[in-house]
Parts: sequence; C-alpha cells; structure tokens
Amino acid sequence: MRDVLLFDIDGTLADTDALHFEAYRRELAKHGKTIDHATYMSSVMGHTNENIMAWMMPEADLAGRRAFSDAKEATFRDLAATSIVPAAGLMALIDWAEAKRIKIAAVTNAPRANAEMTLKALKLDTRMAFVVIGDELPRGKPDPMPYTIALERFGAKPGQAMAFEDSRSGVKSSVAAGIDTVGMTTGLSKDVLMAEGAVGAVPNFADPWLIARLQAEYGSAPTTKAA
Repeated sequence: MRDVLLFDIDGTLADTDALHFEAYRRELAKHGKTIDHATYMSSVMGHTNENIMAWMMPEADLAGRRAFSDAKEATFRDLAATSIVPAAGLMALIDWAEAKRIKIAAVTNAPRANAEMTLKALKLDTRMAFVVIGDELPRGKPDPMPYTIALERFGAKPGQAMAFEDSRSGVKSSVAAGIDTVGMTTGLSKDVLMAEGAVGAVPNFADPWLIARLQAEYGSAPTTKAA
C-alpha cells in the first residue's frame, strides 16, 4: 500500500500560474520585452529558474539574470500574498492522509522563498514533512532527481508513492523516478499530461476519478464534494 504522497506546488496545490505569468509580464515590460500565455506555458511553466533566465534574458550576465529573477519572484509574492486559495479537495485529502499516517512532502522547481510563502498561505507549512527544491539540486525537473531525493528522505521505494503534477517537466520528473503520477489540468489538457506518462488527470483533488482510485487502493477516501 502506498504511504507517501508527493505534491508539486504551483498549479497543483493552488492555481498560481496566472500570478506567475502576470509577474513575468510586468517585469519583462520594464526591459521592453513581452510574453504571451502560450509561450509562458511552453517555455516557462515547470522549468527551473536557471533555465528560464537563460532563455528569457540571454543578453544578461549571471548577476543581471539573478536580479531579474529576484524582481520577478518579489512581484509574484506581492501578487500572491493575499490571493492564494487551495485547490478544491486539497485540505480534505491532507486531513485524510494524516489520519491514515500517509507521509506527505512537496517537490518543486520554485525558489524556496516562493515555496515557503505558498505553503504558509495555504497553512501547509507545518504539515509537509519537507520541501525538495529543484534549483537547490544538481538537476531539477524534468530530471528525476528531485523525486528520487524525496523518496530517499522517506526511505521509500517508487511503488510506495503517488505524485501530483501539473506541468510536462514535472510529470516527466516523477514518472522517470518510477512514481505513479496524477496530472492536474490547471494549465495543460488531460491528453498532454497523459502523453507524458500520467496515470490519470484531474482538475482538482475532489475529482470523482481520484476519489474512486483512492477508495480502491486504501479502502477509504477523503470525504469531499464531487468536482
């Protein structure tokens, strides 16, 4: 039986992608640049900040890229501080997991300051066992390293875990680590997420498919309203 649940943060625990897009749009405008939503989805969502900055600010040196990244993340935190809400069914899932002594942690490519702010805003900062930050590792998502590190910290094998991801790179990362992954369709379609290897895709944690799967695996499931 699975006893580990691993969660991406942005677009998974909460639908924050619109806030990230707006933060990039505002900061790029200061440099005379623009970005459209389709480009954000294909070239930014789910990638490490290092790769995003190299693509977005190729003319800047390392210090310039870091300054832009810091400004963007500060703008995101300003936008998000009072507007983040948990995805439907999330808190019921967390309560259920804790009652069944299922271990939970976050695995993200987000900068630590963003991850900690989001978890605190969702009141999950004390409920996650730990947070794995892709940018703090030699390789972030889509490499499997962030998820293999999470498994190692729990002393768990891939078959003991289920992951929740909303991006191509995130699904690739968790699937490559051997973990059954549920895609979250906050930004991408079910077909896209399934093509990357997700075992299913849902709009939120109250979706009947997810509730039925948990019921089948554990003999119980979170009590929540259907999506």
